[in-house]
Amino acid sequence: MPSEAAGLQSAAAGVAERRILILDFGSQYTQLIARRVREAGVYSEIFPWDIAESAIRECAPDGFILSGGPESVVLSEPPQAPELVFTMGVPVLGVCYGMQTMAVQLGGRVTPSAEREFGYAMVTTSGDSRLLQGLADASQEPGDALNVWMSHGDRVQTLPQGFEPIASSANAPLAGMADERRGLYGLQFHPEVTHTEQGQRIIERFVRDICGCPEAWQSGNIVARDIENIRQQVGSEKVLLGLSGGVDSSVVAALMH
Repeated sequence: MPSEAAGLQSAAAGVAERRILILDFGSQYTQLIARRVREAGVYSEIFPWDIAESAIRECAPDGFILSGGPESVVLSEPPQAPELVFTMGVPVLGVCYGMQTMAVQLGGRVTPSAEREFGYAMVTTSGDSRLLQGLADASQEPGDALNVWMSHGDRVQTLPQGFEPIASSANAPLAGMADERRGLYGLQFHPEVTHTEQGQRIIERFVRDICGCPEAWQSGNIVARDIENIRQQVGSEKVLLGLSGGVDSSVVAALMH
């Protein structure tokens, strides 16, 4: 019968080995993206948009999510994702500004919208995208309708080569795009907010089905990982713990017990 230590080592192995890298372009929802990815059972890390390519290689992510942000890609010298993001060979999901910078960096065109769109919107899905296929809040021709949350003043006008439209709305004819061959996706709306009713399913589909990450980021595995880390660091030595009674020190005490 396996020992308790062996069981903990097995549970701890790989809990954060597979990961999604979130590049932050200044969105108020970036932390929420990370939370949604972890709720999908996948480990995620947030880095600034100008992360060094060497750091990206060191992280070896299974996929990227490019957040929204307050900037405009039509202005001079807007924030852009490192080129490696699109050449590394792993899936990428661009959200709002993330979609727009993806489009521009890969040869598409973004223009200011005639009207700024902020709040609820209905988008119609199209095509056979792995990201959105089969998801719907209501049915209508020619595709399925999703209730989503928009927050943008620019919109993609021309898709980059290799991309197909996968969603549209009244104010954004190109509200979603996909290059299925390369695993590159862009959404003008925000799947991370609860107002987008199918948002969590979209994120789960991206990180688990498209990026291939297992559902390993779970509380039991996280506890096992931390206990194993403590055992590796402490060994047979004794530990003096200052216990204040607060959450942090109490959790440490429970893990070390």
